[in-house]
Amino acid sequence: MPSATLNGSAITDWSSFHEQCRHAFGFPEFYADTMDAWVDCLSYLRDEDGMTQFLLKADDTLDVVVQDAEAMRQQAPDILEEMTFCIAGINERYEDYGEKPALKLVLR
Repeated sequence: MPSATLNGSAITDWSSFHEQCRHAFGFPEFYADTMDAWVDCLSYLRDEDGMTQFLLKADDTLDVVVQDAEAMRQQAPDILEEMTFCIAGINERYEDYGEKPALKLVLR
């Protein structure tokens, strides 16, 4: 199963969150460091649009692994909450199109 790993202890603010995500997901150069851009990029995991380094098959799910999630919860609880909310929204979008949810948040 494919996975993208974020270092939760390195996420202290929005800038560090987007830096971690840019690297972990392989977002394109024009990635805008906003949650709107984050949602947009992760909404194309099954398309060959090059929005991430991942191209999922119909039954694949991308694990979004947050290593040292407790540190992130302590340092940036609002970011962890927003990421959780956005993953649910992205999965709902996939389901609206008759597809299997594409993301699974794994906190370690």
